[in-house]
Amino acid sequence: MPRVLVVGSANVDFTVAVPRLPRPGETVSEGTLLVNHGGKGANQAVAARRLGADVRLIGCVGHDASGREIIAALDAEGIGTAGLAASPEAATGTALIIVDGDGRNQIAVAPGANRALTAAHVRGRADDFAWAEVVVVSCEVPPASVRAALALGRQRSAITILNPAPVPENGLDCLDLVDYLTPNAGEAARLSGVGGEDRVSAARAGAVLRARGARCVVVTRGEHGVLACGDEPPWSVPAPAVAVVDTTAAGDAFNGALAVGLIERARLADALRFANAAAALACTRRGAQASLPTRAEVDRAAG
Repeated sequence: MPRVLVVGSANVDFTVAVPRLPRPGETVSEGTLLVNHGGKGANQAVAARRLGADVRLIGCVGHDASGREIIAALDAEGIGTAGLAASPEAATGTALIIVDGDGRNQIAVAPGANRALTAAHVRGRADDFAWAEVVVVSCEVPPASVRAALALGRQRSAITILNPAPVPENGLDCLDLVDYLTPNAGEAARLSGVGGEDRVSAARAGAVLRARGARCVVVTRGEHGVLACGDEPPWSVPAPAVAVVDTTAAGDAFNGALAVGLIERARLADALRFANAAAALACTRRGAQASLPTRAEVDRAAG
């Protein structure tokens, strides 16, 4: 059973499905509401757990009803929550998500307690890092905590995955601690300064980010699959074709599955095919954690 440690956010999601995304200043009515648990860290933890990993999560929720509900739900999934702090001052993080009829979304986040996750708290979970085979980190928590988590993972010889979402305003100064960097095409462009989201631009962005320290850059490109930029020339792994309902948490499904695949599979191509299948299946259902697939579903889709 792969041992996966996730360091990241935990939120309550309010998702409204509408016929189309609103323009600035416009109200689009006739939507339906789904209240769900989310946050990149919690989503990635649930994704890895449903795919058969032993998972622990380090993060911070509010000392409130929403925080207690999140912890209870993660406990029910079988995820270790001893590393989740509860802030007495900040409310549990909240995301407002709008999804249109084609599955595209707009997301606004009030990070709340996620911003209260300190580097000191992360370092205080040293036993978790000693236990982990893979450490997965994302950027909805403070940059100092991101760097502390990656540094501890590297010190303990764990595989480190950084999902650089959302891209920090001041960029990233920790790429030398990253084994696998997993931006989407837009994030790769912003991080690298290389314009464009096509395959050629993604390959150029990957080369820039590798030069800054990342060992392997995996650019996720939605329905076009992923582009891997490592020691070999850039190469692609296609994504399964699915009927898209909601793309929320697709990237989190990919990262959780990649963590599992890197431990279970000898070839990176097979791990990426497994992760692509998980991400594609997450697009076929509404919501964040509610959309994350089971191991049996991903095995069937991955072939």
